[in-house]
Amino acid sequence: MNYLDIQTISSSDGQPTLAQFQHWVDAALDDMLDDINQQDTEIVIRIVDEQESAELNEQYRNKHGATNILSFPFEAPDIAGIEFDLLGDLVICAPVLEREAQQQNKTLADHWAHIVVHGVLHLRGYDHINDDDADIMEHKEIIILQQLNINNPYTGT
Repeated sequence: MNYLDIQTISSSDGQPTLAQFQHWVDAALDDMLDDINQQDTEIVIRIVDEQESAELNEQYRNKHGATNILSFPFEAPDIAGIEFDLLGDLVICAPVLEREAQQQNKTLADHWAHIVVHGVLHLRGYDHINDDDADIMEHKEIIILQQLNINNPYTGT
């Protein structure tokens, strides 16, 4: 089972319900059982304002300003006989998501779903630092979002 801890620091209209978050996270982790033979996972999703997002973005990525999502994978210590279920934390900036959805002519719910899936894939080790890795990650996102009946976020179709 995938356990979620939702921390709402900044609330606004259109934020997903726990059930929506759960659905999107489950979709992004659906094939994980085969990947690492793990049955339980835990993810913390923290919904923040632009100030907190900007502070974290500067502190951990050395980038100025708020961003839509930050992913913090959990790096488990190597302790014999102890297994950790925590995948990591996602920090999502609600105001940035709302602006992006409007600017990109996407529904807010679809954009939330995309960003959550994107963040979970980061927690699973996917990245987009170089073009090849970006292609792999985007392809995975598109497939997961199609399963959720959400259009390709990279073409708008």
